[in-house]
Amino acid sequence: MWRSLLAIMIAFVVNGCSGTIPSLQNDPQFKVLVFSKTAGFRHDSIPDGIAMIQQLGSENHFAVDASEDSSSFNDANLANYRAVIFLNTTGDILDDNQKAAFQRYIEMGGGFAGIHSASDTEHFWPWYGALVGAYFQSHPAIQTATIKVEDPNNPSTSFLGSKWQRTDEWYNFATNPRGSVHVLLTLDESTYSGGTMGTDHPLAWCQTYEGGRSWYTENGHTKDTYSEMLYKQHVLAGIQYAAGVVTANCQ
Repeated sequence: MWRSLLAIMIAFVVNGCSGTIPSLQNDPQFKVLVFSKTAGFRHDSIPDGIAMIQQLGSENHFAVDASEDSSSFNDANLANYRAVIFLNTTGDILDDNQKAAFQRYIEMGGGFAGIHSASDTEHFWPWYGALVGAYFQSHPAIQTATIKVEDPNNPSTSFLGSKWQRTDEWYNFATNPRGSVHVLLTLDESTYSGGTMGTDHPLAWCQTYEGGRSWYTENGHTKDTYSEMLYKQHVLAGIQYAAGVVTANCQ
């Protein structure tokens, strides 16, 4: 099956014709790439995040490759994956050719899942900024806050109830992504100190984007996060949406 995906992407690039990555809705076996390269702040929770996603894959019948090698972003290699996960990436981590390959991958129906500082990545690449939804701007100290569930029907939030209280590092974003994305969770700024976005503080969202799918969660700074059961369910469903194996309203 993956040889077929590879052939389709190579044909797209060589011949300049349009195409789509085949749907794997009826195939429980798929593969994701976890990319955790950093060119700025490096989270010590990255190994915990990789281990969590590997566990999720083992328990839910998908394969996981983890890499910090930017050369992975080429047409032939990306064709192996139903989704690419940016796990606490930071800074400028792809060159122009790698950016172009990633953009083609999304345009052909690939998926993206961003965790925490995926929004503190490639600040000068507008296409990526729109893919992730918003850029990180600032954060207060780590503290407990209350998250409000805006979409209780999405697979990545449906099990949370109306509120989710947890401890993490809470990002303020440079812009509010609402209007461009489908907001899943918002942060109640009255329950912690240091929020700057007011009464509408999106925290997780999804969207269809230029032929592909994108899902982002701000949660994910601390090592402890990656052992939380609810968080695991949250990320699992986000990965499955990005991979195109579950459906969700992300319009």
